[in-house]
Amino acid sequence: MFRYARRIAILIIGMTVLLIGVAMIILPGPAVVVIPVGLAILATEYAWARRWLNVVKDSAEKGAEKLNLRSLFSRKKDATAPADRTGTENP
Repeated sequence: MFRYARRIAILIIGMTVLLIGVAMIILPGPAVVVIPVGLAILATEYAWARRWLNVVKDSAEKGAEKLNLRSLFSRKKDATAPADRTGTENP
């Protein structure tokens, strides 16, 4: 019973945030931030929202790469990062 109530609450909250984000595409507001937050809430329970959240993350990464910005969602190792992070330097 608790599981179904939790799932329904996540659905209602997540869809509300998502729909507010979609409305912010036309209305003034940070739709680019609110839509992924709504998807993240829904992704805790629903696989379809997890897939859409991954699509949004991939699009954000590609856009950041095109603008030569450091990606906030980077799942790849940074090519400029040092290989050894133990604090010791090799001669």
